[in-house]
Order: sequence, then structure tokens, then C-alpha cells
Amino acid sequence: MRVAIVAESFLPNVNGVVNSVLRVLEHLRANGHEALVIAPGATNGQEEIATYEGYRIARVPAVDVPGINSLPIGVPMPSVYTELKKFQPDVVHLASPFVLGGAGAVAARALKLPCVAIFQTDVAGFANNYKMKFLSKMAWRWVRVMHNMCAMTLAPSSVTMRELEENRVRGVAHWGRGVDTERFHPSKRSEELRREWLLEGEKKRGNVGDAAGLESCRTIVGFVGRLAAEKSVERMAALNGRDDVQLVIVGDGPEMDDLKSRMPTAVFTGGLYGEDLAHAFASLDIFVHTGQYETFCQAIQEAQASRVATIGPAAGGPIDLIKPGHNGYLLNVENFEAELVEAVDTILAGDVDTYRDNAFEGVQNKSWSSLCDQLLGYYRQAIAQGGKAAPRKGSQRDFTGVREVRRPAAEETTAETTAQTTVEASAEPAPQVSTEPAVKEGAEPAAK
Repeated sequence: MRVAIVAESFLPNVNGVVNSVLRVLEHLRANGHEALVIAPGATNGQEEIATYEGYRIARVPAVDVPGINSLPIGVPMPSVYTELKKFQPDVVHLASPFVLGGAGAVAARALKLPCVAIFQTDVAGFANNYKMKFLSKMAWRWVRVMHNMCAMTLAPSSVTMRELEENRVRGVAHWGRGVDTERFHPSKRSEELRREWLLEGEKKRGNVGDAAGLESCRTIVGFVGRLAAEKSVERMAALNGRDDVQLVIVGDGPEMDDLKSRMPTAVFTGGLYGEDLAHAFASLDIFVHTGQYETFCQAIQEAQASRVATIGPAAGGPIDLIKPGHNGYLLNVENFEAELVEAVDTILAGDVDTYRDNAFEGVQNKSWSSLCDQLLGYYRQAIAQGGKAAPRKGSQRDFTGVREVRRPAAEETTAETTAQTTVEASAEPAPQVSTEPAVKEGAEPAAK
């Protein structure tokens, strides 16, 4: 099989989208398939790689989004069409498409190539969080047009599936995320690292402490992820300064300085990767994810694989990952800070090890190998459709995992058809890929 992956984000950036793409590429190589990656180039002087697993990375220029400097995007170029035409893939995989992925959808449509879209970034939610609510409706319109050019859209959680269906995206199926249970493992827990964190926190409190004494009275509660506005890491400040809690913030991003001022006793490690990240996860007692716009939240699974109790918002992907009172707690978004204090107190008042054991056991069957095998099955289904988009009339085709959705009202269908025709008309006459239709009609990072 020949697979072209158009990725909205890629190395050297590291986030949930990139992590998923890397695991897919590794699986394709292990099973003898061919692949091409079309992705944004590096920004801010970062070093680019030309290949991954022996697969060529075709780069397009990348720019920072004004006001959202944590989310660089790839500039749609005619080369997207050219690369796809030259490679002649059996299927096009759109990884968290929006801008560059939108160009990939248009180009694939013009070339009559089957497309599978992976919905992974809640752009409309980001727009709301960045005080650009006026863009949210436009973003959903573009998402609907773009995804409905594809054979199917794969969503990582039940909440996201419902949201896509409510916004009239067709051909929605479930594809979760695997977790590397070898890298993220309780054996990576480091007592030395924990002592370093506790002593640094004590110094921030103006004291010179004894590590042994601190370990007996202070629980390490941490966040791991990008320090950007959409992650709402400032919610962790509700725990700042407690004598029985040491906050640890793992990650980097534009909100770093503001968060340091809000949490003066917290330990900030900066961005960690590879084994350093695995040691950090496993050395926590409780992991808290604060952002409410996660379509999945891989960081929660990585914490659970590391045998760490988990707390997250009762929104998006975390709802499928956290069982309240079993492996952690889900918190109301509107009252997050107050409920965070209560949840931590409840865990500490009970048996922390029980929560941690339950978290660990819950992810042992979620390997990337099985998830990628499922993805290959979706590829084959898309190919079998002969390059056609998801059906418009009645319920969806009988794909594995596709849920029945209501038939759009006549006026909805007419509006969507008009938008999609505008996009297609711009693409099919010539091999020029442009975002102009997207701008007229409608208008991502990750974890680590």
C-alpha cells in the first residue's frame, strides 16, 4: 500500500498530532508499506529532518499564527498537488487537517484519490479560548466542507464523534490512540528526580529542607504539556503553596512567564522528551490535565501507563479515559479550580496507590500496533470506495465503527453543497492548490 500523509504539524515540533503520525509511519515501515509525508517546515531556526523511517518528508513553508504563537501552520502550496500526483498514493491520510490538510483534501479530490481524515485538533474550541468566538462558526463550516470531501473521518472519542455529527460531518468512525507501554512505565519512576523537585520547591518557599522529610509529607502533582492558552494551565494555581503538595509543570510555551508568576512555589522543568519525559511522568503521584479542548488527550494515557492517578476536565477526550473514583476524577469545567482541590483531597484521604494501580491496569491493552492495524483497515475501506466521499443521503455506509447520523435538512444540504462546490471548483481545473476558498467559506499542536 502507498500512503501519503499530509500532516498539519510534524517534527521538529512535538505534540499529540506528531506523535500519532510517527507511530503510523513506524507501523507502515514494519509492515512493508510505502509512504510520503507532506508537512510544514521548521520555524525559529529549528533543524529539519529530511526523512523518517526512510520515508521522505516533503516540506512547505511554516508561519506562526498571529496571537497563537504556539501553533505554527504550513502554508498551502501548489507543491501539495504536485507531490501527491507524483507519488500516486493508494490513500491520502490527513493528520488533523485544517490549513495544510485542507489543501491536501482539495488536491486529493482533484486527483480522485481516497482520503481518510483524522480529527485531532478542536480548532473551533481554540478560537473560543483565544477570544475569537466569531471565528468558531466559520471554523466549523470549513471543517465540515473539508472533511466531507473525504471517504471517512476518524475521531478519537465518543464526545468528539457526537460533536462532528452534530456539525454535519459525514462518515464518522472511531479510531482511538495507542500508548507506548514500554516507554511509559512505572519502572521509570525516579526517586532522585522526586527529591530534586521537592528540594527545589522547598527553596522556592524560602526554606532549606530535608528530602526524606519532604517525601513523607508532600505529594507531587504535575501537568505535562504545551504551556499555551488553550491548555488553561493557570488552573493548577489552586494548589500552589500547599504544604502537602508540590506542583511540577513539565513543558514549554508562550505562557511560561505568566504561569511562573501565578505559581511561585511550583517547579518548572521546561520541555522534556524521550526518556526524560518518561521519567517525569512516572515520578508524579497525580497528573492533572487542565485543558478542555482535547479531542483525546494522549498525556492522560501516558500518565496512566506510568501508574499515575489522573484528573481532567469532564469534556472531550478525557471523559473516555478517566473513571471517576477508580483511576482519578473528572472535573466540571466551570468550577475546575474548586473541584481540583476537592479531587486532590479525596485522593490523598484515600489510598493513592489504588488509583495508581487502576490507572496502570486500564491501559495495558492499548498498544499502537493494534490501533495501527485498525487504521490500515480503514485505509482499505476508503480505497474500496474508489475515491468517493462519504455518502450524502440517509445514514452512513456500513463501515466498522461508523455511527448512524441524522439526515441533514434540505436547507443544510443546500448550504453545504454550495460551500463544497466552491472549494472543488477552485481545485479541479488546474494543479494549483489554494486556501482562498477556505478563507471565503470558512476561515494544529499538542501534547508534549
